[in-house]
Amino acid sequence: MSGIVGWVNFNESLEGKKEIIQNMSNKLINRGPDSEGIFSEKHILLGHRRLIVVDPEGGIQPMTRKQGDRQYTIVYNGELYNTEDIRKRLVQEGFSFKSYSDTEVILVAYIAWGIDCVQHLNGIFTFAIWDEMKQQLFLTRDRLGVKPLFYTIKGQNFIFGSEIKALLEHPNIEPHLTEQGLIEIFALGPGRSPGSGVFKNIREIEPGYWLVYSKTGLKIQRYWQLESKEHNENFQETTEKLKELLVDAVEQQLVSDVPVGTFLSGGLDSSAISAIVANKLKEDGKGQLNTFSVDYVDNQKYFKSSKFQPDEDKKYIELVTKEKGFNHRNIVLQIDELLDTLDYAVEARDLPGMADIDSSLYLFCREVKKHATVALSGECADEIFGGYVWFRNPEMLMSYSFPWSQASKERRSILSKAYNYLPIEDYVLTKYEETIKEVPKLDGEDFQQHRMREMFYLNLKWFMMGLLNRKDRMSMASGLEVRVPFADHRIVEYVWNIPWEMKNFNGQEKGVLRKALEDILPKEVIKRKKSPYPKTYNPLYTELVQKKMRAILADKNAPILQVLDLKAVNEIVESGGKSFSKPWYGQLMAGPQLIAYLIQMNHWMKIYNVKLV
Repeated sequence: MSGIVGWVNFNESLEGKKEIIQNMSNKLINRGPDSEGIFSEKHILLGHRRLIVVDPEGGIQPMTRKQGDRQYTIVYNGELYNTEDIRKRLVQEGFSFKSYSDTEVILVAYIAWGIDCVQHLNGIFTFAIWDEMKQQLFLTRDRLGVKPLFYTIKGQNFIFGSEIKALLEHPNIEPHLTEQGLIEIFALGPGRSPGSGVFKNIREIEPGYWLVYSKTGLKIQRYWQLESKEHNENFQETTEKLKELLVDAVEQQLVSDVPVGTFLSGGLDSSAISAIVANKLKEDGKGQLNTFSVDYVDNQKYFKSSKFQPDEDKKYIELVTKEKGFNHRNIVLQIDELLDTLDYAVEARDLPGMADIDSSLYLFCREVKKHATVALSGECADEIFGGYVWFRNPEMLMSYSFPWSQASKERRSILSKAYNYLPIEDYVLTKYEETIKEVPKLDGEDFQQHRMREMFYLNLKWFMMGLLNRKDRMSMASGLEVRVPFADHRIVEYVWNIPWEMKNFNGQEKGVLRKALEDILPKEVIKRKKSPYPKTYNPLYTELVQKKMRAILADKNAPILQVLDLKAVNEIVESGGKSFSKPWYGQLMAGPQLIAYLIQMNHWMKIYNVKLV
């Protein structure tokens, strides 16, 4: 994995401005701590920071290749999983290679096939390729949006980077927040609209899109989208196909020249990935799999079962570890660490995030990094297969809104009088309606069937993106590369058309996946109910965020005070979040997390010097 930055200006010379691109690149050092490089020509600067995973010598970037009298240069962030398949095809077409890196394969694929090269790639990626003869910059992002890529146009300058912090390092870009940006934070946060960078004029290339910038201007086009069609396989054929796809995706994602481990919660998704990896390592004679889980001090003492989190992970982790022979490490986090790391988590995201759900993941990844450079994780299965409660709860399923965020009116109630006129509810409704209009329809489907498609689409485009953003920023802030096999586009495309009756086999969430994995996992894990990423239940955490937020409210210079209704927020703080009647965001962000979200927002406004415009 890596971090990439770039700057194009066709009207002015950028010679002598390498220091600016160097400073932008330095902001991404956590994404790429191992090496750096800069490409410089009159009208373009490209920067790269690298985390070495494959081919230390042959994958050095920026990478330039000449083909006849034409020259091409790439900066790339990601991992290509079908590298060898593409390389073989390109060799057949007469191309040769100097390395075994996926960087060179992508660059040569572009030389051979142009923009259509993206159709051949299976992986997680963002990259930029400069075509010197055409004086054209090509940027693209993977189909599901696992890797980030932001850009802005300021006058004659086109500027891009893997993270917002890199763009803000450019002297021409200021951290301005318009009313729309403020609405994004309060109406949708910690989620955000597809393509939104929240800050004024900062955009994100959406998943499955490419962008071309040249002297004629900017062109953006979608290259991948889901297609609704009849599912013709019977149930047994479906489970066999699912298993085949998942095993292939996991095994492809083991490509690495550095240590690989897996995250393990004892749930269906992470246990399946871990079991497949362990089987492959054993088959290849590569020894025991290292697995990692996260927990909190005294969590067993304070844990209370709920419909969102029915049980704890520990006994299932022990069960699957014993049966499969993993080398397991349980990482236990201190409660005060969660608070202390809230600020760092904001700086990793560049935006207020999922509070301690973010900071705990950062702390976890930091510990995993001591033992592995690459890890596989079970994200995305719930969105793809229907693992959440809102897929089954009739009221949530039929609500005309995002099921994980149904507190629009309550969110607006904490805004100060200067901002409570903002159309929070209307904004959320508009974004919701825009999304469901995109859902690819299938002739002959009844209302119920199409409503399920809408729910899956909402989850894929919104909720899953929030989790992928979280996973990318927190892991890369730790210098750890995390891969997500369930986000393989082949799995997503196939599962999209599996009927709900199959997905919900035996009336259990992800029923068809459970059936597909029966011969891989212990039956106790197969039958275990969905349980989300663990959070702390220790009351000390609530006390700590209350104390921190009280100090902010008492600080007349705290920037967040200009946007908050102090009376409403005081009630939230003193009640430990209980006065806010609905969850702020999904099942993970309840009262204490709402308070922590406001703490993060204040730090963000202060450290980033956010100006309301």
